[in-house]
Amino acid sequence: MATPDPEYYRQKIQQVFAEVGNVVVGQQYMVNRLLIGLFTGGHILLEGVPGLAKTLTISTLSKVLHLHFQRVQFTPDLLPSDLIGTMIYNQNQSEFEVKKGPIFANLVLADEVNRSPAKVQSALLEAMQEKQVTIGETTYPIDLPFLVLATQNPVEQEGTYPLPEAQLDRFMLKVYVDYLKKADELEVMRRMANMSYVEAVQPVLSKDDIFAIRTLINQVQISETLEKYIIELVFATRKPAEYDLAEYAQYVQFGVSPRASIALHRAAKAVAFLNERDYVLPEDIKDVATDVLNHRILLNYEAEADGIRTQDFIEAILRKVPIS
Repeated sequence: MATPDPEYYRQKIQQVFAEVGNVVVGQQYMVNRLLIGLFTGGHILLEGVPGLAKTLTISTLSKVLHLHFQRVQFTPDLLPSDLIGTMIYNQNQSEFEVKKGPIFANLVLADEVNRSPAKVQSALLEAMQEKQVTIGETTYPIDLPFLVLATQNPVEQEGTYPLPEAQLDRFMLKVYVDYLKKADELEVMRRMANMSYVEAVQPVLSKDDIFAIRTLINQVQISETLEKYIIELVFATRKPAEYDLAEYAQYVQFGVSPRASIALHRAAKAVAFLNERDYVLPEDIKDVATDVLNHRILLNYEAEADGIRTQDFIEAILRKVPIS
């Protein structure tokens, strides 16, 4: 089997950014993170206030890819069977048969995932982790690639439920989506006011292309020194006092899990590839450290009372932990 051509696929990726940019203005960072998840098989959680084009970006990206896409609007009355499927009785054949739910897709947009109670949220767990779903007594594999792209509004907003820690840990990255810059919002306003926005996009990447890009990312080299640096970053979240971060020790309830080490390793290699390199630099690790770690660190109520944010803790870790 021939080795995929890196330059060919980098050009295709640039086409993806261009096609999405024809519809979505000023969200290149979000698109970059979504592609990192797609190319490494990691699920993505997007958080931001309504109206920042989270849903539009994901739906547009799905059109640029030759993949089966499903959107699920999470609501307080959504049932687990609405997501994964159920057994229905066929009167003509006098037997039960399986009706698969929208989770059986390559790209699943879980829109406003924190609008549903924990029972529905936990229905995602088996699919996200095991790439399979159990309906009745039978387990069904999900077609690969499989990626859950979830959006959520800030938990402080009315009618939202915090995601369980076990589910949060299944997301490779949690990306905070901020307001647009003035120039970008001006462009959005003009497009919408003049009804000149683009709805049609050209498909760029196929399923085979995605697997080829994953092969190339797996071939990106990372030194043992940087692998140990990742481990040190992870351990600093668990035992901050041992890393000259004693001022944060009283605020940390739980550090990150081993999934964080794996996610940081994979994401850093994807960043290096997207930056047209076949080797990882320390900057690649630092680039994705916040998105990998922020939802896995659990601070206590004392941190909230003192105004300590997870972001502050991560920034301190990146300053204090050396590369040896």
